[in-house]
Amino acid sequence: MQTRKLGSGGLEVSAIGLGCMGLNFAYGDRPTREQGIALLRAAVDRGVTFFDTAEVYGPYSNEEIVGAALAPVRDRVVIATKFGFRIGPDGQQTGFDSRPAHIRAVTEASLRRLGVEVIDLLYQHRVDPDVPIEDVAGTVAELIAEGKVKHFGLSEAGEGTIRRAHAVQPVAALQSEYSLWTRDPETNGTLTACAELGIGFVPYSPLGRGFLTGALGAGTGFEKGDFRKALPRFTPEAMAANQSLVDLIGHYAAARDATPAQIAIAWLLARHPWIVPIPGTTKRHRLEENIGAVSVTLGAKELAEMDAATAAIEVQGGRYPAALQAVVGR
Repeated sequence: MQTRKLGSGGLEVSAIGLGCMGLNFAYGDRPTREQGIALLRAAVDRGVTFFDTAEVYGPYSNEEIVGAALAPVRDRVVIATKFGFRIGPDGQQTGFDSRPAHIRAVTEASLRRLGVEVIDLLYQHRVDPDVPIEDVAGTVAELIAEGKVKHFGLSEAGEGTIRRAHAVQPVAALQSEYSLWTRDPETNGTLTACAELGIGFVPYSPLGRGFLTGALGAGTGFEKGDFRKALPRFTPEAMAANQSLVDLIGHYAAARDATPAQIAIAWLLARHPWIVPIPGTTKRHRLEENIGAVSVTLGAKELAEMDAATAAIEVQGGRYPAALQAVVGR
């Protein structure tokens, strides 16, 4: 497995990480705890060193699975987790909370659940409009000074927020959705800010929550508890309209003797050397397929052709419902 650096603080990770959310949260097909642990350990055996979780996944239990799985190899891996939501007694999100005291409380709880002495990368999950980002960055800076956190990250933050946070505490990574059907970072200033400030970029859902692999279509039915049922791009009409993008990716995959998933990930890897996608999966054969993307090299001419072809396709449906879209890019 190749490695890449996130930020200027020496954070080095595998070129492809693993998003762990789907192990027990958000999607319908969930493995048992034991199967999830086995999958994470198989990822380590195949060279993956970068694992992404959050307190809100579960909530809480995802961190416990990740911690248990990676405990035997703690010195070989980088664990990222996130804070920023207020979670009620029933486990439901009830708003945002990035007040300094809450950040500290969440960090202590995450340390316990993960079973670690230090969190390698601590992200603010979503920007809290009621707490200045300078206070957030300052609190994480204190946690870094205390040895409880190594690096600071932001998730789905806007360009201005990134620059203000970085001025207080260097940001190692920005995590946002980015893929062949979600290219907002190219036009909203976030990729530009990362390039200028030396910040790594971590695309989540690089496979379009499974759609870009060609495994889903207009006739796909989602299980109870699968949050894709609420996303505009996953209505039957939108999936039918967006099939042309999947077909295009499949064309390039066939030409390269690769899979659509590998082409979608390779496209991201080719954008910048400081981009580290974190595809999620619950299946070992998909894990191996995704990792195989590091062996697919797209040349400049091929990338230009892909960009021109995909730019001609207008993706139908927003990536989030209005309420969720309103809290990204702030």
